[in-house]
Amino acid sequence: METMLKLCFLSLLLLSPFAFSELCNPSDKKALLQIKKDFNNPNAAVFPSWNLAIDCCDWNGIECDSNTNRVISLTIITDDSLSGQIPPAVGDLPYLQTLEFHKLPKLTGPIPPAITKLTNLKELYLSWNNLSGSVPDFFPQLTSLEFLDLSFNNLSGRIPSSLSQIPNLQSLRLDRNRLTGPIPDSFGYFKQKGIGLDLSHNQLSGPIPASLARLEPERIFLSRNKLIGDAYMLFGANKSTQQIDISRNMFSFDLSKVEFPTSNLIMVDLNHNQIYGSIPQQIIQVDFLQIFNVSYNRLCGEIPQGGRLQRFDNTTYFHNKCLCGSPLPSCK
Repeated sequence: METMLKLCFLSLLLLSPFAFSELCNPSDKKALLQIKKDFNNPNAAVFPSWNLAIDCCDWNGIECDSNTNRVISLTIITDDSLSGQIPPAVGDLPYLQTLEFHKLPKLTGPIPPAITKLTNLKELYLSWNNLSGSVPDFFPQLTSLEFLDLSFNNLSGRIPSSLSQIPNLQSLRLDRNRLTGPIPDSFGYFKQKGIGLDLSHNQLSGPIPASLARLEPERIFLSRNKLIGDAYMLFGANKSTQQIDISRNMFSFDLSKVEFPTSNLIMVDLNHNQIYGSIPQQIIQVDFLQIFNVSYNRLCGEIPQGGRLQRFDNTTYFHNKCLCGSPLPSCK
């Protein structure tokens, strides 16, 4: 009987809240609670689970390392009620590898320098918010950073040349902001030559730096800016580039002198520029081309016959100076 009573008492003790054994690191938990306090909105969708009765490794938007139990990921997305600025306390999560604040339309203010304390950060996604101010030049301090996405905000000013010094950066998105000035010459010197670059939908101006010829970007999107001059440096038969979009700028160069990447190219969009010359015959060697648009330029001559070019309809080619041949009317 006495043994039975002891077993019952032990079972009750294990089930009681006093027996709760938390895996989450206390300093990480303190930082997360400070982030919640700084946002000053306990009713936001992410926060109901952020309470003391639950291990913070099980909180919504939190991921902990399975071995160390340190917080490695903080994700807060799609919440119209969450307002304020990025809390400096995010810098107090030293093992963080992923930080994502996405689709928070009331998230305002600048990108705080406290982020530089996150020396293990690999992925930083601050997209579809209402952040303002300039793109900071402190990002090279994040030596582990691989993906940087600041798209769909209200960032302004010039693009800092220091971004090319981020040693492991594989993807940079600055699209759909209010950035001005030229593309930095340093952008031809990213450590990762296959970097993905999206600078589209800004107010960038001037010519593309010749240094970009050194890169073989997986994708390069420069559409809807005020860029001028030549874009030859983005092309090359031996490059491994997959997607090139320079549409809706003021580029002016002879397309007939361009050699298109032949191995991996799937998209080329050149529409709404002042590009002249003819479409080079070499493009029929591009086997995987899925998107092609040269409309609204000043091109002349016969559209090369063969390859994938006749799979595109006339909207790919119309509003040029004197292009002809299938799928446009035949040449006279």
